[in-house]
Amino acid sequence: MTLTLILTLLLSILIGLSLGLLGGGGSILTVPILTYVAGMDPKEAIAASLFVVGVTSAVSAINHARNHRVKWRTGVIFGAAGMAGAFGGGLLGGHIPGTVLMIAFALMMIATSIAMIRGRKGSAGETKDRDLPLGRVILDGLVVGVITGLVGAGGGFLVVPALALLGGLSMPVAVGTSLVVITMKSFAGLAGYLTSVELDWALVGAVTVAAVLGSLLGSRLAGRIPEALLRKGFGVFVLVMGVFVLIQELFDTTGVAAIAAALVAVTAAVCWSTVPACPLRSTAAAR
Repeated sequence: MTLTLILTLLLSILIGLSLGLLGGGGSILTVPILTYVAGMDPKEAIAASLFVVGVTSAVSAINHARNHRVKWRTGVIFGAAGMAGAFGGGLLGGHIPGTVLMIAFALMMIATSIAMIRGRKGSAGETKDRDLPLGRVILDGLVVGVITGLVGAGGGFLVVPALALLGGLSMPVAVGTSLVVITMKSFAGLAGYLTSVELDWALVGAVTVAAVLGSLLGSRLAGRIPEALLRKGFGVFVLVMGVFVLIQELFDTTGVAAIAAALVAVTAAVCWSTVPACPLRSTAAAR
C-alpha cells in the first residue's frame, strides 16, 4: 500500500465524518481529495465522488433513521424535486461562464453560512420536526435542485439550511433527512456520468469503505452534540469553503494565501455574527 493511497483513505474518513455529522460537505471534500491526492482526472473524480457520497449518505441515513432523525416523506419528495431541478440547472449552467457560476456558488455559500451561524429567530423549542407541506417541499426542492445543478455540487450545504431554517426542522433531523436527498441526487448524477466515464472501482471501493466508517462515527456524534453548536459548526465549515472559493476565483493567488485570507475573513464573520462584544461591531458603530 503506497503512501498516497494511505493518505487518500485517511482523508476519506473525513468525507464520511462530514456527511454523518453535518449532512453535507461530502462533494466539497471528495472531489479535491480524489483529484489532488489520488491523482484522478477531474471528470473521473466527480463521477467517483457521486458514488462515494451516495453510498456513504445512504449508510449514514439508515443510522440516523434508527435514531428517529429522518423525515422520509419530506426527504423523498424533496429529493425527487431536487433531481428534476438539478437537470434543468445543469442545462442552464452549460450556457453560463464557469467563473460566474463559481462566484455565485461562493456568495451563496457565504450567505447560507451566515444564516446558519446566526440561527432562526425564536427559541430552539419552536422546531416541530413535522413533515412539511407538500407544495413547500416541492418548491424548495426544485429551487435547491436548480442551484445545485448550476454549480455542480451535491447540495447538502443547501438542503440542511433549507430544512432547518425554512422548514423548521431541528438540526439533527435536518441532517438525517438531508442524507436521503443527497443519496437520491448522487446516484442520479452517477448514472449519467457512467455513460462516458470509466472508474477504478478498486480505488473507489476502498475510498467508499473509509468514508462509510467515518459516517458511522459522525452519525453517532450527531445525536450527542448540542443543536446550536452543530448548526454553528456547519455554518463555519460552509463559510470557510465559500470564502476560499471566492478568493480563488477573484484573485490570482496561491492555495496557501487563499486559505490564510479565508481564515481571517471567517474569523471576522463569526465574531460579527455571534459575539456581542466583538471589536468589529464597536469599530463600525464608531464610524
